[in-house]
Amino acid sequence: QVQFVESGGGLVQAGGSLRLSCAASGRTFTTYVMSWFRQAPGKEREFVAAISRSGENTYYRDSVNSRFTISRDNAKNTVYLQMNSLKPEDTAVYYCAAKSNRDQRMVVIASYDYWGQGTQVTVSS
Repeated sequence: QVQFVESGGGLVQAGGSLRLSCAASGRTFTTYVMSWFRQAPGKEREFVAAISRSGENTYYRDSVNSRFTISRDNAKNTVYLQMNSLKPEDTAVYYCAAKSNRDQRMVVIASYDYWGQGTQVTVSS
């Protein structure tokens, strides 16, 4: 079993910043493509960002492309999501997700093997 634990969520004013972390247990972190998803009340879970195993490639949904940065530190078994210029529309529970398979569809929820418990991000006007 592998566990992923998110942290760093909280309440922030519009225009502010937060840095989310997702720490993984085990010794196989480098085998995982890592992603961040989010889910707002009453809405479907949606893709936010993804990063390749080496950290060489990153992907973002259009609405966060210029504001969020995903990164990973394989030595620390941790993936990060730096969120700048936050908007009320970013309010959601943020989840990290991991997969070691070769399915390259980053936005497909069913393709992921593991999920964290989520961390709440609330952006006030």
